[in-house]
Amino acid sequence: MIMSLEISILKSLYFTNPQSIADLSNDIGKSLPNITKTVNVLLEKGIIVENGLAPSTGGRRPVQFSLHVENLPYILAIAIDQYYTSIALVDFSNRAIKPTETITIDLKESVSPTEEIKKLIDDYLQFSNTKDILAIGITAPGFVDSHAGVNNSHPKDSDLYNLRKIIEDHSRIPTYIENDSTAIAIAEQKLGSIKDIDHALVVNLNWGVGLGMIIDHKLFKGHSGYAGEFSHIPLSNLNKLCSCGKKGCLEVEASLLAAVESATEKMVKGEQSLLSPTFRKTRKITGDELLDAAVDGDQLAIEAINKIGYMLGKGIATLIHIINPAKIIISGRGAKVGHILTPQIQSAILEFSIHRLSKNTAIEISKLENAQLLGSACIAVEHSKWKNLKLESIINLKQQTK
Repeated sequence: MIMSLEISILKSLYFTNPQSIADLSNDIGKSLPNITKTVNVLLEKGIIVENGLAPSTGGRRPVQFSLHVENLPYILAIAIDQYYTSIALVDFSNRAIKPTETITIDLKESVSPTEEIKKLIDDYLQFSNTKDILAIGITAPGFVDSHAGVNNSHPKDSDLYNLRKIIEDHSRIPTYIENDSTAIAIAEQKLGSIKDIDHALVVNLNWGVGLGMIIDHKLFKGHSGYAGEFSHIPLSNLNKLCSCGKKGCLEVEASLLAAVESATEKMVKGEQSLLSPTFRKTRKITGDELLDAAVDGDQLAIEAINKIGYMLGKGIATLIHIINPAKIIISGRGAKVGHILTPQIQSAILEFSIHRLSKNTAIEISKLENAQLLGSACIAVEHSKWKNLKLESIINLKQQTK
C-alpha cells in the first residue's frame, strides 16, 4: 500500500518535474531526512527515477528525480461545457494514451445528459483496462461544491447535481468534480505561465465568461466556494436577459455565445461570410465554426470577436481595480483567437482603467492546449487518495501488456 508521504511526493513531481530532494522538502514541508528516506523507497519500487543533476548554484549539483511514468496509473479526464463533452485518458506526464474524443451534449436540451456521459465513458474505455486508472476528474460549469461533490446549479433531484457520485458508482473508479473555470486556473498555475506568480487571474472565455483567482499564490474560492462569477458583473447596457435570469450581465456581450449571436444577426441581414454556406443550410453556426472562420481571416467573424473583446477588456479593467494582479491569462476555448482579442482588450483597459494600476498587469493568452481537460486531470491527481490502489499490480499489468 502506498503511504501518505509517497503520495505527496508523486503529486509534487506531477506538477513540477523534475525536482531535487531539497525542492521536494520545500514544496511538501517535510524534513530532508524524511524526504530522502521516502525517495529511496520510491526508487526501489520503480515509481520514480533519477533525472540528472540540477543546474549549478555554486556548490555541488543535487540529483533530480522524475516520475517513472510507465509504472504509474492513468488518469481519465472529462471536460463538460454547456454544449460539448470531451474525454481523454492521459498518463502522469499528461501525454494522451488515447486520442481525445468530443461529443455534443446540450445540458439544457438533452433528455438525460448523464446517460450520454456514461455511454461516452463506456465507449471510450471499451478496450481499456480500468484497473490501471487512478481516478476520474470531471470539470463542469456551475456552482460546483468540490468538497461535497455536487453541482448546486442543478436541482437536488437532478442527475447533474449528483454527477460525480453517478459516474463513480457506474465506473467504480474514484471520481472528483470541480468548476470548469477553477480547474483551468489550477492548470494554469500548476502547469502554465503563472506558476511563479503570486497574484494572477485566469479568464475562462467560453460560452460564458468564467474566472479563476490566484491570490497570495493560492487559489481563492471565497466564503461559499463560488468566487469568480465574472459573467454576471453588471456591465452591459443592453436590455437583454442573461442565462442567470437578470439583465446587464457581462456575459450577454462578452462571451463566445454573444459573438455567435452577433455574427448570426448579420448573416440574417444578408452580410456575406465564409460561414454563409453553412448558415444557409442549417440556419445556425457553432462557436467552433466562428472561431475557425476568424482564424482564417473572415471579416464578419473577426468583427464579432472584436466586439466581445472590447467588452471583455471593460470587465478586465474592473478586475484590475479590485485585485491589482500581476498577470491575467485569457484561457478556455476563446484562447484560440487570442491574437484577435488582445488589441481590443488592451484598448478597453486603457479606456476604462487607471493607468497606474493597469500598466503593471500583463495580459497574456494561454499556451496550454485543452486547458479544461488538463484541469480535469489536475483535479484527479490533486484530490486522489490512491485508496486501495496497488502500484505493484499496475506495474505487473503494464509490463504484461508491453
